[in-house]
Amino acid sequence: MIKAIEKNLDRGIQLLSQITDEQYSDTSIAPYYSSIGGHVRHILDIFDCVFEGIPFENINLITRKRNILVEKYTSNGIEYFEEVKLKLNKLENTNFNKIVKVTDDLGSGEITANYTLAAILIQAHSHAIHHFASVGYIISQLGIKLPDDDFGFNPTTPKHLKLNN
Repeated sequence: MIKAIEKNLDRGIQLLSQITDEQYSDTSIAPYYSSIGGHVRHILDIFDCVFEGIPFENINLITRKRNILVEKYTSNGIEYFEEVKLKLNKLENTNFNKIVKVTDDLGSGEITANYTLAAILIQAHSHAIHHFASVGYIISQLGIKLPDDDFGFNPTTPKHLKLNN
């Protein structure tokens, strides 16, 4: 699990290594006018919430840091990716079946539920892929090449569907 998540995060680093700060922070693409940097910051903030909450077995996805510098500068984004990967790798010998409380606001107030640590990491990973798909739309509109053919695709997407499009 750790290696799969790390491989996906490396795709983000690869993207940030090939674009400018202007492209990274561009909010001109409809319909949401979000930037690549905004998505990157959001993805990594979710992982950060997980890491911050592990020692307390209480993960709060509402308490994101929202560092604006991560949204504006690729160097800050890459640094945040590296930080997250370092913390992820420190979990290598952790009990992933341990129960943790996860709190989020689903739109009608806060809710807390029990997850395994593996489940919240899988959710954070799937969440990252989902946002990479949104980033893929933005970068295509900006005329930037995808970092690789799997960027933003869930690993379960049938290959023939990707090839026919």
